[in-house]
Amino acid sequence: MESTVARSAARARIALATYDPGEEPSADRDLPVLTAALAQAGAEVRAVYWDDPGVDWAAFDLVVIRSTWDYSWRAAEFVAWAERCGRMTRLANPAGVVRWNADKRYLGILAEAGVPVVPTRYVAPGESVGLPDDREFVVKPTAGAGARYAARYAPEDRETAAAQLARMHAEGLTAMVQPYVKNIDAGGERALQFFGGHLVHASRKGAVLESGTSFDAKKVAHPRLEPWQPTPAELSVAERALAAVPDAGELLYARVDLVDGDDGEPCVMELELIEPNLFLWLHPESVPVVAEAIVTAAP
Repeated sequence: MESTVARSAARARIALATYDPGEEPSADRDLPVLTAALAQAGAEVRAVYWDDPGVDWAAFDLVVIRSTWDYSWRAAEFVAWAERCGRMTRLANPAGVVRWNADKRYLGILAEAGVPVVPTRYVAPGESVGLPDDREFVVKPTAGAGARYAARYAPEDRETAAAQLARMHAEGLTAMVQPYVKNIDAGGERALQFFGGHLVHASRKGAVLESGTSFDAKKVAHPRLEPWQPTPAELSVAERALAAVPDAGELLYARVDLVDGDDGEPCVMELELIEPNLFLWLHPESVPVVAEAIVTAAP
């Protein structure tokens, strides 16, 4: 007998929203793998540029935001697109979640909910802040991806960091100032990937921000990536973070990035609810699980 998933997939028209790489090959290694898995399940699936004006989003039963990795340069435009798309068809994750997650000030909301997060101060254009003089620190924008405009500074580099703040403010960006979590150098960052409300796999990567690297230099977003088995404490923090998200029950996917704080306990570095890299090439056993979750989410 044909499975329920297969019958559903046979009727599902699914768009995987991605970015236009121009003349360069796409950096999304997951996209061809996921497209093939959904097609094999019987779905009609297309990878579509999110900003292509010729796309009829209403023609799809489900639009899954996958690798819209240029959105942070045009955050307002992207959120407006998500809201339009969400009115025409089902969007995953929903437009309200996209709006909430597109600005990293959500970390403050998580902290207010009692979720352990990396301590963060926010500096909007026109505001000033005293930069740390007793430890390394990080400056980055509240709207960013792939370590864009992020840099790590020593206390003696405060003038350079102040110049970065001025440059970001001139571009209308709100900045985040965080202590550099030294445990990243030893334990790395752990990324816990959820689909359909369940953990599907986890990965660990090395430190992204090397001391002395300019904020506007291109960085390796996922150095020394490897599979990881999350600890009970890591899983608990990730689940607490997801529970604090408005409309958390509507999440199709989520990635929770954790580091060990100064106390050695896991805390949230970022909560990726828009376009997380899934690392399916590192976790091939997760491909059918993710495909099934997507097909099941189609109306």
